[in-house]
Amino acid sequence: MDTAVARERALDAAGALFYARGIQSVGMDEIRGACGLSLKRLYGLFPGKEDLVDAYLERRDTEWRGRLAEHVEGCAAPRERLLAVFDHLHAWFAEPDFRGCAWINSYGELGTSWPRVAERARAHKSAFREYLGALVADAGLPAPLAGQLTLLAEGAMVTAGIFGTPEPASQAREAAAVLVEAAGRPGGPCPEVS
Repeated sequence: MDTAVARERALDAAGALFYARGIQSVGMDEIRGACGLSLKRLYGLFPGKEDLVDAYLERRDTEWRGRLAEHVEGCAAPRERLLAVFDHLHAWFAEPDFRGCAWINSYGELGTSWPRVAERARAHKSAFREYLGALVADAGLPAPLAGQLTLLAEGAMVTAGIFGTPEPASQAREAAAVLVEAAGRPGGPCPEVS
């Protein structure tokens, strides 16, 4: 088996286990068993668990943001794209294996002790906020709206993860619609706070 295939198998196994059970509760030996690689091969690909966690979060980020963009780009109207973010979150929260946001979970579990986990979580959340900022700009709305919509989305992620229901995405979408409408009116809210 070539290195790329072995790496993908290891990441598939690690990703499923880390997301389902958390990072600390899953050992390298369990990942080895799940992916069918020898422990020597696994450590040859990822010299330490932190390297595997870093690769898991990086790959998940690429996949997650790709799915979000694909869903949002299906909407023609710029303001509808903003609300489509929350529709995507609803579909994600309704998936049978949804266990919250992988970056929030990872940061909560290891962010203070593993700097690379904290860095990945910050990078993912920053990229998400920048994506919303681009959508806000495309809709011709005030820039501070991006931060407000980010807070709604992040709050929905945490709440859905805790309660195991997609309903927070619907509630956040309703609030986002109010904010988008108000921001689009002359003199609407969204002042920059210093």
